[in-house]
Amino acid sequence: MSLAAARPLITVYDDKNASAGTTVCLPAVFRAPVRPDIVSKIHNEIAKNKRQPYCVNVDAGHQTSAESWGTGRAVARIPRVRGGGTHRSGQGAFGNMCRGGRMFAPTKTWRRWHRKVNTAQKRYAICSAIAATGVPALVMAKGHQIQGISEVPLVVADKVQAFSKTKEAVVFLRRNKAWADVAKVYSTRRMRAGKGKLRNRRHVQKLGPLVIYDQDQGLTKAFRNIPGVDTIQVDNLNLLKLAPGGHVGRFCIWTEGAFKKLDGLYGTWRKASSAKPGWNLPQPKMANTDLSALLKSEAIRKVLRAPNRKVKHAVVKTNPLKNIRRMLQLNPYAAVQKKNAELISAKNIRAKVAKIAKASGKPAPVDPMAKRNAKVKK
Repeated sequence: MSLAAARPLITVYDDKNASAGTTVCLPAVFRAPVRPDIVSKIHNEIAKNKRQPYCVNVDAGHQTSAESWGTGRAVARIPRVRGGGTHRSGQGAFGNMCRGGRMFAPTKTWRRWHRKVNTAQKRYAICSAIAATGVPALVMAKGHQIQGISEVPLVVADKVQAFSKTKEAVVFLRRNKAWADVAKVYSTRRMRAGKGKLRNRRHVQKLGPLVIYDQDQGLTKAFRNIPGVDTIQVDNLNLLKLAPGGHVGRFCIWTEGAFKKLDGLYGTWRKASSAKPGWNLPQPKMANTDLSALLKSEAIRKVLRAPNRKVKHAVVKTNPLKNIRRMLQLNPYAAVQKKNAELISAKNIRAKVAKIAKASGKPAPVDPMAKRNAKVKK
């Protein structure tokens, strides 16, 4: 595979969606293996590191003086509120089955809230997430509206980093046909289901494009008021932003400077990373994923053995003691033995019947074998 075919050139677009006249080589990280399983697992782990401890009040359900009445009073042995003259006295207390009692196994703040994640695994997940942003099918499968954009990944000139007004950012997104993704965010804004409505998170909405920049010359202020649009510096790429929800394929808009830094940050298979010493870019298990072409190639067919055309039918093993055909295959004389056994059994039965008839004075029964025996004697 030639280098040009393996790492195609990406066109750089200006803020008016016209070609800036320059191209950049696709960074090697975009050829890293896309592993949704690793991304999902690592996202699930690192997302826990933002949690705040919570628990119920340690005194909840125990703010009463209650004591069990013991046995012998035909009531349950649950602790009961002391006193009299009120409905509360005599009622069960403390237990999780009681009204006003504590919960079962009250939550504590010393739960294991956070997770340690291996650095190599985090880097692998980020590489997979970056590689997925360059696959249009994965980006569209995530729900992003990218039908009108010029190219994936979308690389724009560094002039965008100097935007300081939201108006400029909106015009830029409209001209680059990325506004359809922001319009989707507006249309999906809705009320949250559940108690989150009461906890300052009343609304939920989908996410729009992620703008990745090299130098912040006002860009973050320009884009921060547009719903669903996030910005992040290329040196601080975060899996929570690149693959929100643990799902790969977020629509990313790269500035030219940020795009060119990726090879230095994550390295290639020929040159190690300058920012991550002792770490190599993940290698795909298959360099060529066209399996049918591989199996038909002469190099592989030459070393394979010839196909076995002979059909070998499976033989059902049977018990010769139960299956007479199987027994005759093993012992042909078994048929004679079986017939003799039947004849001797019939002879013994006739002799027994004749003896009983003679003792009782009745006529002896007719021998069914007499006619045959007479012929044999002749």
